[in-house]
Amino acid sequence: MAATAEEQAARRKTFESLNPATGEVVGEFTVDDAASVGEAVTRAAEAARWWDGIGFKERRKRLLQWKAAIVRYLPRLAELVHRETGKPVDDAKLEIILGIVHIDWAAKHAHKVLGPHRVGGGMLGLNQAATLEYRPLGVVGVLGPWNYPVFTPLGSIAYALAAGNAVVFKPSEFTPATGAYLVELFGGAVSEQPVFQLVTGYGETGDALARAEVDKVAFTGSARTAKKVAAACAERLTPLVAECGGKDALIVDADADLDAAADAAVWGAMSNAGQTCVGVERVYAVDSVYDAFVGKVTERVKDVRAGDDREASYGPITMPSQVEVIRRHVTDALERGGRALAGGADAVHEPYVDPVVLADVPEDAAANTEETFGPTMTIARVTDLDEAVRRANATTYGLGATIFAKSKSRATEAARRIRSGMTSINAVIAFASVPALPFGGVGDSGYGRIHGADGLREFTRPKAVTRQRFALPMNPASFKRTEKDMARLTQMVTLLHGRRPR
Repeated sequence: MAATAEEQAARRKTFESLNPATGEVVGEFTVDDAASVGEAVTRAAEAARWWDGIGFKERRKRLLQWKAAIVRYLPRLAELVHRETGKPVDDAKLEIILGIVHIDWAAKHAHKVLGPHRVGGGMLGLNQAATLEYRPLGVVGVLGPWNYPVFTPLGSIAYALAAGNAVVFKPSEFTPATGAYLVELFGGAVSEQPVFQLVTGYGETGDALARAEVDKVAFTGSARTAKKVAAACAERLTPLVAECGGKDALIVDADADLDAAADAAVWGAMSNAGQTCVGVERVYAVDSVYDAFVGKVTERVKDVRAGDDREASYGPITMPSQVEVIRRHVTDALERGGRALAGGADAVHEPYVDPVVLADVPEDAAANTEETFGPTMTIARVTDLDEAVRRANATTYGLGATIFAKSKSRATEAARRIRSGMTSINAVIAFASVPALPFGGVGDSGYGRIHGADGLREFTRPKAVTRQRFALPMNPASFKRTEKDMARLTQMVTLLHGRRPR
């Protein structure tokens, strides 16, 4: 006899979301299997047709209603982020505010970026009205991270929704309550169809979503996991946008504002306990300012403190397994001749890691080559800006970077030479606050882009349409064409394109 829905639900596995600082249970969630993920995707496919059909104007209205709901309940959402990740409430609020700005931009710019627009027909298409538009893909599966459980997934979710897609969202198993609340608030603005759905669980649930009949997958996480997701997507040739980790460098040139550079380096490395893909992990300071810069960094880092209280600078390491990675990187650096300017091997005391600043670390040490994802930074002395750029580029990653220099031309030229998706000058991580700019990396930092016009187009397919306005005297695309027709066409091409460039 077939099991009832209640019996099936009773047999479903569940898991708990825990506060990493206290062990407190934040919530209990279902481990969705392949069958339940597939059902969600099927529902989403129908919802996507409705969502596409209501048009840009109505989608804009609904997305702005969702945004307004997030603003109204910002304190509640920030508290939830704090409980699931351990980060300070104010840091959670900052993350949510960034997400709000991106929802707003995506909603208000989708029509302009993606809507039908005329393009020139060219010589052979003089009689054609040529139109280009960007059509939604259908259903987008989003695999979110735990370190920024609002801002980062919204970089895919908001843009995919604004483009006319339905979304099935699998948040990290460390932050399911945050993801559930985002979906709940969206339901208040869009109640007719399950346009934005939640599935929860561990890696198996994410794997099921990647293998389901989705039209694209947006993933944020490590390069190692991205390769597994890509392999799963390859079974159906499902396209993937992958936003992976980084080993971002901050460069301090000889004419830099050292106070500003030191403040940015400390915040960029230590905020969110260093659990930021575009956080500062390596610093290269030009020889003439190295000692002064190091002094300012070590002075500022004295006031930075890990903890769970409201006055703490940052919280615990959210993912327990990362503690050992941080410990290994620090220990290896010290054993290979590195000096601890702040912290050291004893800075790691689970679930917290105190600020660690290291100098004289070999370039091939793990602390300089692997993503540490903790409140640590290495500082190295370089002879000039060219050496700093060269060493910043000596990595398999290529996500973000920062340069501090007063010379606009020198800083801009160096920024262009850095192999990264984004570079900020005289500020840290500023590019994330500009919604019109694309966000993404190269190499082990992934591929594809979220945010901005590129982020909207990432979740669409270009659609070209031509309409013949009138018939030409000769039609080369016909078996009725004559040798005389082709001679005239060849003569025209020669006149227009045969001249040598001056």
